[in-house]
Amino acid sequence: MRTTLTIDDDVAFALRKAQESEPKKPFKEIINETLRRGLQSPPKKKRYPPFKVRSMNLGLREDLNFDNIEELLDIVEGPDRR
Repeated sequence: MRTTLTIDDDVAFALRKAQESEPKKPFKEIINETLRRGLQSPPKKKRYPPFKVRSMNLGLREDLNFDNIEELLDIVEGPDRR
């Protein structure tokens, strides 16, 4: 089958470099082999180890009243937070 393709410059450069290693092979064979390899092998996903969160006991602050949010915000951000 004959068709016309527009190949980006970087892809054309890589194909020409591949042809340099096999100068007697026609350019269309280089393109066909490259396309076949690309279509046959799916991209491999890199496996990462699962992310683990280490918990630690920070203790209970007896001096803070968690029932009064306004008071907590005043302590943390200061009275001029509004």
